[in-house]
Amino acid sequence: MRLKIKKTGSFKNSKKYIKLIENASVYDVAVNTPITFAPNLSAKEKNKIYLKREDLQPIFSFKNRGAYNKIVNLSSDQQKRGVIAASAGNHAQGVASACKKLKINCTIVMPITTPEIKIKDVKRFGAKIVQHGDNVNSALEEALKISKKKKLTFVHPFDDPMTIAGQGTIGKEILDDNNDYDVVFVPVGGGGILAGVSSWIAQHNKKIKVIGVEVEDSACFAEAVKANKRVTLKEVGLFADGVAVAQIGKHNFDVAKECVDEVITVNVDEVCAAVKDIFEDTRVLSEPAGALALAGLKVYSKKVKGKNLLAISSGANVNFQRLNFIVERSELGENREKILSIKIPEKPGSFLSLSRVFGSSPITEFNYRKSDLNDAYVLVGVRTKTEKSYQTLKNKLKKLGFVFKDLTRNEISNDHLRHMVGGRINQKGDNNERIFRGEFPEKPGALLSFLEKFGSDWNISLFHYRNLGSAFGKILIGIEDVNSNKHRLTKHLNKSGTLFIEETSNKAYKDFLK
Repeated sequence: MRLKIKKTGSFKNSKKYIKLIENASVYDVAVNTPITFAPNLSAKEKNKIYLKREDLQPIFSFKNRGAYNKIVNLSSDQQKRGVIAASAGNHAQGVASACKKLKINCTIVMPITTPEIKIKDVKRFGAKIVQHGDNVNSALEEALKISKKKKLTFVHPFDDPMTIAGQGTIGKEILDDNNDYDVVFVPVGGGGILAGVSSWIAQHNKKIKVIGVEVEDSACFAEAVKANKRVTLKEVGLFADGVAVAQIGKHNFDVAKECVDEVITVNVDEVCAAVKDIFEDTRVLSEPAGALALAGLKVYSKKVKGKNLLAISSGANVNFQRLNFIVERSELGENREKILSIKIPEKPGSFLSLSRVFGSSPITEFNYRKSDLNDAYVLVGVRTKTEKSYQTLKNKLKKLGFVFKDLTRNEISNDHLRHMVGGRINQKGDNNERIFRGEFPEKPGALLSFLEKFGSDWNISLFHYRNLGSAFGKILIGIEDVNSNKHRLTKHLNKSGTLFIEETSNKAYKDFLK
C-alpha cells in the first residue's frame, strides 16, 4: 500500500532539529557509514539503487547514534545515578555500548522471549539485564517501574528529541555525500530514524522525497496518517521485531507530518526478498527490519525508471534460526515461486500427466493428499521466471482440464500446509470443525500455557505449531464446535491472550485438510 501525506507546509515542530542534529554527539561510538551502489538491484529494477550501510556500525545497527546522543547529554547527576532502557535487541545494544563508553551504570529490561544471542550481545557491554514479559511493551512497563523506584533515567528507544537528533545524523551524512538522490527510503518502527532523517533532508533539499516504509502487520505510522492522529494497534506482527511497535512516537509523528512525503507498507515475503537482495549485493545478512526500507524502495521502483533511489540498510542483527524462513519466503516475495492446489483424477498415470505440464520448470514443493475414491489434490510449488511464463503454465493446465487454485498468497498454505503431513477429519454427517490461525511469542512453556488457558470444553481436531526463528511461532488449530452460539468459541479464544483469525472457509484448508 502507498499512502501520500499532506504535509503541513511549515517546519514548526522540525525546525529545532537542525541545530540539535548539527550539535549531536555520535561519533565517539558510531561511524560515518558508507553509501554502497547496488549493481545487481540496479540492473533488475532499472533504477540506480544505493544502500546507506548502517549495518556496518560497531553494533551492526543505527541505534548507537541516538542512544549515545541522549545519554552523553544527561546531567552529571543523571549519569551518576545510571540509566535504564527496554528493548529486545538493537536499542539495548546502543544504550549498553554508550554506557560502557561513558562508564555509566546501565540496566536493560528485555522480554523473556529475547533470543540468547541478543542477550549475550548486551551482556558483553557490561549491562545488567532484567528479563520480564512476553514483548517489548511489557518490558517497557517494567523498565518504567524500576526507573521510578530507583530514580534511573529512562532512555526511550525513539520518542525523545535527543534520540531523534542522533538518528538524524544519518540524513546529514546522506546529503553530505553530494549524490543527486531522488528519493530516500527509511524504515519505520516508532519513527525515531524517520523523524531525524526527514527533518534534515526536508529542510535542506526539498527536491528529495522522503518515504517511510512499514511492515503491513505493524503499520502504526500509516494508521496515524489515515486518522490524522496517533493510534495504538491492537496487535503487531512479530517477524520484523526491530519495528514491531504499536504506536508511533509523539515527537516523531509531529515531525513526520511536516517532513515525510509518503508511507509504503510491505508484507513479510517482500521483506524476505529484500534481505536476499542486500545479501546478493553486499554479502551481508540483514535482519528483517534492516531490509525494510529496501522492500519499500522496490515497490516504488516498479512505477519509475532511471531514478536515483537510496534505502537505509538499518541493521544486520539477524537470528540465525530465522534464515530458513527468510530463504523460503524470499522466493514468494520476489514473485518467482507460485503455489498451486491442483485437483487430479485418482487413477494411475495422473501424476505423470500432471508432471508433463510443468516440463523443465523447477519444482520446489510437491505434496499429495487423497480426497476420495475419485479425486486427489496436489500442492505444487513451482519457480517461474516471469508472469508471462506463469500465465502460459496456467493456460496449459486449463487446456488439459485440470482444476486448480492459486495459493501463493494464502497464509495457511505458506505458514502451515507446506510443513504438515496430515489427513482429513473423518466424521459422518455435519462437519463441525472450525479452523483458526494465530501467533504468539515463543518462550519456555508457551504452548502448555496456551493449552491450559484453552481448557477442555472443546475438542481440538487439528493442531500445527511452527516456530519461526525462536522469537515467535505460528499456530493452526482445528476445533470441533457443536454449540449453536458460534460466538462463544470466538470469545473463549480471545481470552487466551493470542490473537486468532478464523479460516474455516480458507480454500487451502478445504482442499487438503477438511
